Amino acid sequence: MNASYVLFAAAGFASLMVSPALAQTAAPAPIATAHYGDQARDHAAILKMAGTFKVTFDMRETTPLVAGYTPYPAKVSGGHEVVRAIVDTPGHVVLQHLLVVSDGNGKTMVVKHWRQDWTWQPATVLVYVGPGRWAVRPVPDKDRRGAWSQTVWQTDDSPRYGGIGRWRYDDGATRWSSDETRRPLARRDATRHPPYDHYVGTNRHVLTPAGWVHEQDNAKIGTKDGRSATFVHEYVVNTYVPATDFPIKAADEYCGKTKDYWASVRAGWDAAIRRRSGLALGEVADVGSSTAHELMLLADDIVSGEATSVGASAEAAGLIETGTRP
Repeated sequence: MNASYVLFAAAGFASLMVSPALAQTAAPAPIATAHYGDQARDHAAILKMAGTFKVTFDMRETTPLVAGYTPYPAKVSGGHEVVRAIVDTPGHVVLQHLLVVSDGNGKTMVVKHWRQDWTWQPATVLVYVGPGRWAVRPVPDKDRRGAWSQTVWQTDDSPRYGGIGRWRYDDGATRWSSDETRRPLARRDATRHPPYDHYVGTNRHVLTPAGWVHEQDNAKIGTKDGRSATFVHEYVVNTYVPATDFPIKAADEYCGKTKDYWASVRAGWDAAIRRRSGLALGEVADVGSSTAHELMLLADDIVSGEATSVGASAEAAGLIETGTRP
């Protein structure tokens, strides 16, 4: 009999007999077990995000969750970035991003962009807790085992957000995913004064055959009728494809001239955070923080020769001290 099943009835009920061919179909393969905790392998994966790239930034509000809220149109932009490992040890890597752009008149401009710090099995992580406030959060042993923290910093090296997660290699992919973290608004949102005032989101960094991607899944949260409300979800995909057809030398020259200055600025922020087990710093919509404009200008003065690294570093220390007073 060639039918795939035989249906027969007896005593007022029906039974279904499955053919031998269908009965022998293989069961679905189990989901792969996550592999993590290989520090050297993780370190190598992090370093693969350094290099020179053509970058596309794709940001899309997707699902409105408050009646009457209309998602903003998708924003897609791009450019070229140089990403350098300015600190590289087995347990700590610092990747500095630099945008290389043209001013439209044939002049190349280098804009110090975001920075990502990676730390193996951290005892603490710096997290955003509310408007203009960051706190040092202890990491329980079970959460830090085999994990890396990623701390993201703004253009002036002031903090933005931090999270913790593990690099994984199952199912043929190399990826790191953060825990869910609170984050301040990005410039794209802060400058248009939306009804939400922070994000709660996750990061995912994935190595690809053509470079790497940084993916974000954000809930945009504010207050409605006196209560916390999620206004909309957003999905962000930042794509990094290796490229060499832009003025890479300009970024490296900027790094060479300003490296001592920015090292002193990073040390100043670290000291301020240690003193208070966190930080209080004003947020400014178009530049990120209350210190950003002047700290960035000091770096430009070093590049132009109008200031020395020593003098600019001393001035920066005063700006950080003043900007972080309670």
